[in-house]
Amino acid sequence: MLWPELSRTQLREVLPDALVVVPIGAIEQHGPHLPTWTDTLIVSTLVGRAAGNDDRYVVTPAVAFGASDHHLPFGGTLSMSVETLHAVLLDLVRSIAADGGQRIAFVNGHGGNRGVCRSAAAAASTRYDLSVAYLDYWSLWQPSAGAPRWPGHAGQFETSLARAIRPDLVRPVPHRDPTPSPIESDGWDVHSGQSWLGIDGYTDDPAAASAEDGEKWLVELVAALADRLAELARTL
Repeated sequence: MLWPELSRTQLREVLPDALVVVPIGAIEQHGPHLPTWTDTLIVSTLVGRAAGNDDRYVVTPAVAFGASDHHLPFGGTLSMSVETLHAVLLDLVRSIAADGGQRIAFVNGHGGNRGVCRSAAAAASTRYDLSVAYLDYWSLWQPSAGAPRWPGHAGQFETSLARAIRPDLVRPVPHRDPTPSPIESDGWDVHSGQSWLGIDGYTDDPAAASAEDGEKWLVELVAALADRLAELARTL
């Protein structure tokens, strides 16, 4: 069920038992080849397909803007500060709680939102006395053979997904050495503006992307997300 399509009466009836799913994306540069709403496009597509027409879920419109200040030097980015995004997420949870919702799942589609989403989920659960889950959609992914090691940013993974979802929005793709960048260190979160500038704002080799891989990975991601949402609907 889509929140905007329901009346206040319908929402009053379903919210006490529903899992409210909030997709969270970003509007930011994704290299010279992908649209700036790539993160929002991907997470919205995944949530929509995973939730389907299941009446256990109420899906809100995506939070389209994220914490993307590290992409501002490249242009094409509409960013909220970390503090603003945190406040926005808390306000949304406050509204959902006031409307009768008791269980919420944040599904994040942008790496720069991770810390904010985790913090907002924890704060909201105690402030409004309800259950809030948080996950990054790619954290559920068990890569199949031939998949890139890292989801990256505007590289093979995201470019393949974009080719599968909206091929008309993918511009000519640059080729580069697929050597992992400093922002993709195993076991570390690396925050460095200079590192982003050094790789021109996108990772690995987007020229290795294909719509066929994107379709395959979409199926895997949707299945994993559907399983997790079903689990949350049962246990949260």
